[in-house]
Amino acid sequence: MQIGDRFERLVVTELIVGSRKHRGGARVRCDCGTDKIVQRSNLKTGQTRSCGCLSRETSAQVNAGNSHASAGRTHGHTQLGKLSGTYLSWQCMKQRCSDPENEYYGARGIKVCARWIDSFETFLADMGKRPVGTTLDRFPDNNGNYEPDNCRWATAKEQANNRRKNGSLESTNN
Repeated sequence: MQIGDRFERLVVTELIVGSRKHRGGARVRCDCGTDKIVQRSNLKTGQTRSCGCLSRETSAQVNAGNSHASAGRTHGHTQLGKLSGTYLSWQCMKQRCSDPENEYYGARGIKVCARWIDSFETFLADMGKRPVGTTLDRFPDNNGNYEPDNCRWATAKEQANNRRKNGSLESTNN
């Protein structure tokens, strides 16, 4: 890496010597005029592509260009840049069911109902906000799909009592 090298919107203006523990940084100038110090490795891998203006512009374009309520935002389910547990549960449910390599969900044919697959608002309206200490559980039919009549927010103990054993429900009434 040399002074003058360009990485997306950033141009290296100074190399900062690092220690054995830290490989060093670089002072960069963004195309928008902002100066910033970043890790060299983040520039090389493409993890850092601007001073932050690229992300802000992309988010603004997505939100401005979409009239559909769910596009580009999480309906108030982010706080300080972190997604809520409810939103994460919805995302993870969809991901594991759509993955044909996931032996516990997608490969077994477990599906997300049409009502929830493309609408976080509907999932939220049906399930409510995820209570602390719970996760999404398919109940009463652990072999069934993710749908309003077959899901609940459950504690780890409740989920442990609702496990499959050899393809069927294991009864562990405690």
